[in-house]
Amino acid sequence: MAQVLEFKLPDLGEGLTEAEIVRWLVEVGDVVAVDQPVVEVETAKAMVEVPCPYGGVVTARFGAEGTELPVGAPLLTVAVGETADGRPAGDGSGAGTAATDGARDGASGGRESAAEGSGNVLVGYGTSQAPARRRRVRPAAPAVNGRSRAPEPVRETRPAGTPQAAPGARTGRTAPADGPVPVISPLVRRLARENGLDLRKLAGSGPDGLILRADVEHALRAAGTQDRTETTAATAPAATTPATPAATGGPARSTAGAASVTRVPLKGIRGAVADKLSRSRTEIPDATCWVDADATELMRTRAAMNAAGGPKISVLALLARICTAALARFPELNASVDTGAREIVRYADVHLGFAAQTERGLVVPVVRDAHTRDAESLTAEFARLTEAARAGTLTPAELTGGTFTLNNYGVFGVDGSTPIINHPEAAMLGVGRIVPKPWVHEGELAVRQVVQLSLTFDHRVCDGGTAGGFLRYVADCVEQPAVLLRTV
Repeated sequence: MAQVLEFKLPDLGEGLTEAEIVRWLVEVGDVVAVDQPVVEVETAKAMVEVPCPYGGVVTARFGAEGTELPVGAPLLTVAVGETADGRPAGDGSGAGTAATDGARDGASGGRESAAEGSGNVLVGYGTSQAPARRRRVRPAAPAVNGRSRAPEPVRETRPAGTPQAAPGARTGRTAPADGPVPVISPLVRRLARENGLDLRKLAGSGPDGLILRADVEHALRAAGTQDRTETTAATAPAATTPATPAATGGPARSTAGAASVTRVPLKGIRGAVADKLSRSRTEIPDATCWVDADATELMRTRAAMNAAGGPKISVLALLARICTAALARFPELNASVDTGAREIVRYADVHLGFAAQTERGLVVPVVRDAHTRDAESLTAEFARLTEAARAGTLTPAELTGGTFTLNNYGVFGVDGSTPIINHPEAAMLGVGRIVPKPWVHEGELAVRQVVQLSLTFDHRVCDGGTAGGFLRYVADCVEQPAVLLRTV
C-alpha cells in the first residue's frame, strides 16, 4: 500500500534558520528518485539545490517561488510504495506505461532507501551509502483515481508598472508554455523575478535559445522606455487637471510632492549581514588603530615575482601572507570570546576570511589553513572563492569558521575605514588603496606608493599595546617584505 512521506526543509548549514524558494525542479505528479534535486533555495549564505531522500511520486508542494520557509517546514510530500490494486502510487489508468514504469522505479527507490539510505547528508534524515542512479520519468498527464490530473495552476501577480513581454525584446527562441525555461544562472532568474519579468515570454540570444543576463536587462530597458512613454501620455493633461487615485491607478499622493517611500525586507543575505553586524556592535567593545605605510617595495617584490614566470601573485595574497606571519607573533588576535563561559578562545590554525562584494551583497568566504599556504596557493584559493561568491555557489562550509578577516576596501577607491568586526572573531585588518603620495624616503621628499592600514580589534582579548604591535609588524612587512624571511 502506498505511503505518503513528508519531506521537510533540512538544516542546510551552521546558523541557517530559513531559506527562500528560488525555483521548483519538480511538479506535482512527477516521479522522483532518491537524492534527486527537487527545489533550488537561497539561504543567507548560498544558493543550494535540495535533494529528496525519498523515491516515488510527488503529491504536493508547499510554497510558491519567492516564499521564505523556516527550517523544518514541509517542502513536499512523496507517495512511496504501491496502491491496493498493485499499481505504483500516483499511477492511473490513463497515465500510460511510461508513467507506470517511472512510478515503479520511484516506489522501489522508496523501499530500498530504508535499507541503503540516501547518499546525500541531510540533517535529520541520515545516510549510509549512495544508491544507484534512477531515471526520472515525467508523466505527460499524471492521473489520480483514474482521472487525468490537470496541470498545477500557476497564479502570478504583477504590480503596476512592472514589465511583461518587452516590446523591444531580442528575437530568438522562446520557451514552450509547459516546458522548462532555458535559464542556467540563478542570478538571471532572480533579476527577472525581482522585476516581475516572465521569462517564458522572453527570447534568449544564447546557444539553443538560452536566456542570458543581457537578454533580461535588454527587456527591462525596453519595458522601462514603454512605461515612461505611457506615463508621459497619461500625465500630459495634469497641467490643468489634478490627478486622482482613479486616474493614476494608485493611492492618492500629497500635492506637496512628498517623496515616495520604498520598504525593502531585511531577508536573505541582507538580513544575515544586518543581524551579524548588529550583534557585533552590541557584544564587542571594539577599537581601531591605523597607520600609513610605504608599499613601494611590496609592489616591486610582487612585480619581480610575476616577472619570474609561473602563476601571477595577487596583492591580496601577499597581504594575507603578512597577516598570517603577524598572527603567529600576536596569537591573541586569532581568537574569539565565549561569553557564556567568560573565556577567550585562541586558535592554533588561521582560517582567513576576506570580504567579497557580490550582486547578492557582502559575503566573507574563508580560506582554510591560510597559515600553511604560500603566495601561489593563496592567490589560487582567493580566485576560486571569489568566482564562487559571484556565481552564488559558495557552500555554507566555505562561509563559516573564520578566525580572522582581511578587508581590502581599497578596491572601492577609498583610503581608510573603521570596519565592524566579523562576529565572533576578535579582529579585522583593513587595507586602503595603494596610491602615489609625497613621502619622506631616506631623508628626501619623494613620490612613493602609500597605503593606509587599519586594525579593528576586540578590546576584551588584548590591550592597545598588542594591537599596536600587530599593526606595526604588518606595516614593517609592507615596507620591507624581506622582514618575512626571518620567519619563512
